[in-house]
Amino acid sequence: MSEEREQEQTPSTEVAVAAAPKKVKKIIRKKRPARPQVDSSFITSEPPPQTGTIFNIWYNKWSGGDREDKYLSKTHAKGRCNIAKDSGYTRADKVPGSYFCLFFARGICPKGQDCEYLHRLPGIHDLFNPNVDCFGRDKHSDYRDDMGGVGSFMRQNRTIYVGRIHVTDDIEEIVARHFAEWGQVERIRVLNTRGVAFITYTNEANAQFAKEAMAHQSLDHNEILNVRWATADPNPMAQAREARRIEEQAAEAIRRALPEEFVAEIEGRDPEARKRRKIESSFGLEGYEAPDDVYFARGAQAVNPAGRQGYELEQEQRLMIENGDGAASGEQQQQQSAENNGGIFSSSTLAALKTAKVSTAPKAKAAASSGPLVAYGSDSEDDE
Repeated sequence: MSEEREQEQTPSTEVAVAAAPKKVKKIIRKKRPARPQVDSSFITSEPPPQTGTIFNIWYNKWSGGDREDKYLSKTHAKGRCNIAKDSGYTRADKVPGSYFCLFFARGICPKGQDCEYLHRLPGIHDLFNPNVDCFGRDKHSDYRDDMGGVGSFMRQNRTIYVGRIHVTDDIEEIVARHFAEWGQVERIRVLNTRGVAFITYTNEANAQFAKEAMAHQSLDHNEILNVRWATADPNPMAQAREARRIEEQAAEAIRRALPEEFVAEIEGRDPEARKRRKIESSFGLEGYEAPDDVYFARGAQAVNPAGRQGYELEQEQRLMIENGDGAASGEQQQQQSAENNGGIFSSSTLAALKTAKVSTAPKAKAAASSGPLVAYGSDSEDDE
């Protein structure tokens, strides 16, 4: 019994301890620098091979030819870009609006992190002027005869043509695996019998990057690819699909520019706004709901009172002008502006000049002449 009493008298030292929060270690992955793809001695300053008829000393390249040299088209590329190993930050990451490195896309950039251009894949936020490509090269008004080169600024081209593909049973899988490395692919069409493929990217900059990265490269065999820009697809379904994509892109841009509440009200995703619009668009008629073109109309003749706001003053001014009240007020404003501007004549002088009638003596008509030279005149008559 004594032991039980002692246990009751002694206070308990056990206290409920709250569970300590676990410490979560944040793993901060630093961006790695871009590594040089080739040695600096690999790049030589030799003049480019002749691919045209005129050598431009300013741009250090040949011009005047619309087709590549046959020798170059059958020569394998000197390098190939490996996005997983070669990508990294460069000096261009600190400069907004920088272009991508053309030599990096071809796999032969020796500068690495010291390069003045970006060493990574283009993204959806990389937007450039339509007159240049993602590498900063100027586009032209029309494509070359062989659909090579930089391209045209007259239309947005996201499809590239790939020829000389070694035909196998798994050609679709091979093409998709190699070209998906350069960005998100929207559609791939492979002509098995001809060894030709058409690859459409969701972003135009990725198509420009893939065209340079896969030029004169090989897939799983020893072929040398012929990569060009694809011509416009004459298929009506493809044209309708492209038009629908442009409309969706424009709608998305407008959706981002407008406030979220306004967009939700227009699209009918806000239940409260939907109820309010149903009441307002009835205009006192039970069971009637005005369509969008009537409900969102703006102007003095709009049915919706909210659409007439700001247009009442213009309507009143138009009625005043039609009734003639605006003519007098306009003259008063002109006279007042002339006085304020310090004109030569005052308003009273201008009014007197308006009412004055100036009469001049009529000019005596010359006697009508007769003879063989009637209606003959010359510039010397006035001098006489």
